[in-house]
Amino acid sequence: MVNELRKINFNNILVIFKREINAFFDSPVAYIVIVSFLAVSGWFFSSSIFLINFATLEGYLDILPLIFIFFVPAITMRLFSEEYKSGTIEILSTMPIADYEIILGKYLAGFGIISISILLTLFYPITLFFISKPHVGTIFGSYLGLLFIAMFYSSIGIFASSITKNQIVAFLVSFIICFFFFMAGKTVNILPNSALTSVFEYIGIDSHFNNITKGLIDSRDIIYYFSVSAFFYLLTLRMINIRK
Repeated sequence: MVNELRKINFNNILVIFKREINAFFDSPVAYIVIVSFLAVSGWFFSSSIFLINFATLEGYLDILPLIFIFFVPAITMRLFSEEYKSGTIEILSTMPIADYEIILGKYLAGFGIISISILLTLFYPITLFFISKPHVGTIFGSYLGLLFIAMFYSSIGIFASSITKNQIVAFLVSFIICFFFFMAGKTVNILPNSALTSVFEYIGIDSHFNNITKGLIDSRDIIYYFSVSAFFYLLTLRMINIRK
């Protein structure tokens, strides 16, 4: 992998990135998915205010990782599945672009779209400054944590898309894997205290996300997100080679 990274042609990655961005926004599905994400996240933001009659981000930021389980697979499910279905993967494989550059270009496009959607939700916490005094550090830490989760889930989504030409199957596979990592950390409270508890606590996103939202930027949390993302990148590379 190190040798491959040294040979990366960033112009090739940029070509794939632009191609995916243009293809994504040429489809009405893209706008439906993004608007649905903003509407659902906005509803959870506003409902917490009306229910408890108090302006806070606490419940809203906790629910976003759960919404990501549906949102990220919806964005990434077409990245390779559409290529398989339309047969354009064969044309792409004849171009002077390495497989790892194709994967990186598609991955960055998916992650970029998700990141833009996340940043659009900044409108909600910003409105709190007109009626309350939210903690800036909490907002910054929470959004940084959300971007790490988006990076993590995107790598799962592109792997799921690489194994099938059916976008619905890709969505379900990605959803199930993301759901496993989402729930792993939450099972710690019901498991008996054992080595298994520590394993589930580490592989679940909860502890890592909570640390970052508190402003604790620990290298172990950063390594967790990057190492798992790299693992699914390698799985995707392997799957692309198998399907050739």
